[in-house]
Amino acid sequence: MTAVPRLAVLGSGKGSNFVAIQEAILAGSLHAQIALVVSDWPDATILARATAFGLPIATLPPSPFRTKLSPEGETALVELLRAHEIEWVILAGYMRVVKEPLLSAFPNRIVNIHPSLLPAFKGLKAWEQALAAGVRETGCTVHFVNRDIDAGEIIAQRSVPVLDGDTPETLHARIQVAEHELYPAALARVLQPGT
Repeated sequence: MTAVPRLAVLGSGKGSNFVAIQEAILAGSLHAQIALVVSDWPDATILARATAFGLPIATLPPSPFRTKLSPEGETALVELLRAHEIEWVILAGYMRVVKEPLLSAFPNRIVNIHPSLLPAFKGLKAWEQALAAGVRETGCTVHFVNRDIDAGEIIAQRSVPVLDGDTPETLHARIQVAEHELYPAALARVLQPGT
């Protein structure tokens, strides 16, 4: 491992959690370096945001599957990450299920954030699931990635109240505020144990 952990951030959308992580790095509260930002969508906003920070970017080739990469795509991703000497893979709104050989290439070194208090409300649009269930509290979870969806070891959680009159949009916005605080702090604990 290098003195400064080299991260790759994988994202499919706007990249707000990526921005929170990069800003924590620039502020000195997270001792790491984002060495590559990768998206499965060539027009994803996360790529433009990474470019604005002066960070290297890459786009994955199209996949015949909606929710995962092809086996060839996963292999190409591993080769790309190794070429950039990546040590940790950070998922930030990456909307594909991580498969082999990526899991084996980075054992216990792939981290995700999910918009619920896992194990509750796994899968897509967890804030809508929380509203439909009528719970009074939800939140976000940073966890290691394993073969099962949203089931890896939990690193950190933060709760967010569900308010009367909440819509999916208002609840999701509050969860994202919590995510932007929790994710960099949780990564600091993982990447710098004992500090």
